[in-house]
Amino acid sequence: MNACTFFGHRDTPKNIEPILQSTLIDLVENKEVDLFFVGNQGAFDNLVRKNLRLLKLDYPEIIYQVVLDYLPAEESAYINFDYMELMFPEELARVPRKFSIPRRNMWMIKNSDYVITYVTRITGGAAEFMEIAEKQRKTVINLADLSG
Repeated sequence: MNACTFFGHRDTPKNIEPILQSTLIDLVENKEVDLFFVGNQGAFDNLVRKNLRLLKLDYPEIIYQVVLDYLPAEESAYINFDYMELMFPEELARVPRKFSIPRRNMWMIKNSDYVITYVTRITGGAAEFMEIAEKQRKTVINLADLSG
């Protein structure tokens, strides 16, 4: 089982969707990736989740999980998710909320073989975690490089 995670800017444009779709298909068909971890903030995560739902229609054997950084106090926070999509790593249970996103992102990198990013600037969380993934010798695919 190979796993993949994602990091991208909150303001990622929707026009990268065809590149994202072809990259996901390549990972499933040629790299034996069958487990995907995605966050729940911003345009990039939303685009990835949408495409993972669609991908699962053609490849029902894949699993994707929305990895929460903390457990919200109200059920209404889950309204946009299928309950079966959600996961919360146990090791995040005692992490203070202000540190929860970086710790969740580190967990996703640690548990993945591939990291798909959309990074166009060297500042911000997406760039930081792309660099961490590269230092940990994960296979990083930056969709911004493929979009020309």
